[in-house]
Amino acid sequence: MQSYFGANVLHPRAIIPVMRYDIPIVIRNIFNLSVPGTTICGPASEIKDGQRLESPVKGFATIDNLALVNVEGTGMAGVPGTASAIFGAVKDVGANVIMISQASSEHSVCFAVPEKEAKAVAEALQSRFCEALVAGRLSQVAVIPNCSILAAVGQKMASTSGVSATFFNALAKANINIRAIAQGCSEYNITVVVKHEDCIRALRSVHSRFYLSRTTIAMGIVGPGLIGATLLDQLRDQAAVLKEEFNIDLHVMGITGSRTMLLSEVGIDLSRWRELLKQQGQVADLEKFTQHVHENHFIPNTVLVDCTADSNVASCYHDWLRKGINVITPNKKANTGPLDKYLKLRALQRQSYTHYFYEATVGAGLPIISTLRGLLETGDRILRIEGIFRRVTGTLSYIFNNFSGTRAFSEVVAEAKEAGYTEPDPRDDLSGTDVARKVIILARESGLKLELSDVPVQSLVPKPLRATSSAEDFMKQLPQFDKDLATERQNAEESGEVLRYVGVVDAINQKGLVELRRYSKNHPFAQLSGSDNIIAFTTTRYKEQPLIVRGPGAGAQVTAGGVFSDILRLASHLGAPS
Repeated sequence: MQSYFGANVLHPRAIIPVMRYDIPIVIRNIFNLSVPGTTICGPASEIKDGQRLESPVKGFATIDNLALVNVEGTGMAGVPGTASAIFGAVKDVGANVIMISQASSEHSVCFAVPEKEAKAVAEALQSRFCEALVAGRLSQVAVIPNCSILAAVGQKMASTSGVSATFFNALAKANINIRAIAQGCSEYNITVVVKHEDCIRALRSVHSRFYLSRTTIAMGIVGPGLIGATLLDQLRDQAAVLKEEFNIDLHVMGITGSRTMLLSEVGIDLSRWRELLKQQGQVADLEKFTQHVHENHFIPNTVLVDCTADSNVASCYHDWLRKGINVITPNKKANTGPLDKYLKLRALQRQSYTHYFYEATVGAGLPIISTLRGLLETGDRILRIEGIFRRVTGTLSYIFNNFSGTRAFSEVVAEAKEAGYTEPDPRDDLSGTDVARKVIILARESGLKLELSDVPVQSLVPKPLRATSSAEDFMKQLPQFDKDLATERQNAEESGEVLRYVGVVDAINQKGLVELRRYSKNHPFAQLSGSDNIIAFTTTRYKEQPLIVRGPGAGAQVTAGGVFSDILRLASHLGAPS
């Protein structure tokens, strides 16, 4: 392979005797004798855990500065001697044909030549087939410049199923378009032609996919706030483990907030990212940020992680996915926005090789979305989903788990605010909008076509206080409305029940709602403690006893961990060993 793909020190004919007698060849660098060089020998096996493993692909190589010449026309089909005439004309101008591809339809022949010879080849072909072009038997002689060849070579590729599929799948996942393909019947070689600017990314993507090197991902973090900052610290702490044990190499190429962004050509030092953002930060520009992270020709895979709650950032997801950028987010705005935009986003994601992961939008670190998908993909039918969902701060779970005995509702809200469980304005939590968004996400995942406005929400903010000018005024006036909730709580306790604020997806009646409900004290929802999340899936399989998912569902550490889990899931899809 070295002799065919650019190594001037080795001629193909020199290989004949060493192949016959199985003599290894060592190529050394005469300019640096300290390096060991490359050894070329017969097929070798790798022994791991007592088993002999043989890699079907032994290596990859590229050739740059090529052009594709395409001769096509319906008059070529079934006409003997067409190929001979084409390559005779190429021979007459002294051009070297490096690769040939022809479909069984015989409608076209394309071949690669050095780019400096492409013009002479095209002129020779147009002269040779002048009459056929005028008569319409040939439609065109086209030259596609600025191309490169990528080849995969290995003796064990022959008769090994799935090698081609893995090769082309890796290129597709790196969003690389293939212009031409060639494979001989020996199956020792697969050659493709790609755009020159995609060549390095193509090489790295297939190299990674066949486990010859690490799965490398260029990352951009949007929103270095509470969750984003925690995620960056988690990535810093796990970077070495991911490289050495899981073969995953994550490069954070950019971090951007609403005002300032930090860009790097090789990857930001995550042990100093806060300091660097202050010292070297530039004015935030999301378009420039996206371009910088994505257009790195040395890293095959790109992911943008949106840790904001910004609808403007969420509106970019469709364009990112269309460009081949993977998206991971805990931001609920894209999946709860207008239904038509949501459906277009999901359709694009399903039709492309890009990935869109948003597990953290509902349960943060809890596997809510993946559990629901697992049920649906295995043929189960969702009847109802009920859940007690906490925000990042865990407000509603905390309030209703502590709203018991003789305690006033306003007292518990004040305690939650003091402890930092609520937003600065507790009405943001008590309005129920966040729960409604999670209901919409689960409803749409279940196949229901609902808008956010279709979900009736029982707000826990008393009507007279919804227009209160400030959070302080709201908290001062809230005790005036304790009586109504105290009465509801007392009625529930007299019936052996507790109050819980829940989101519900009613798949049978195709609706969702958010409201205060009563549950018996032996119900799983009544036994919830602290600020945990709990979600119950009632399905055709789990009809008598719902499937329960329960645990810490928010907090910066847990939410960032959920996003991190999606990053590792992406790496697995891109080729990292699972």
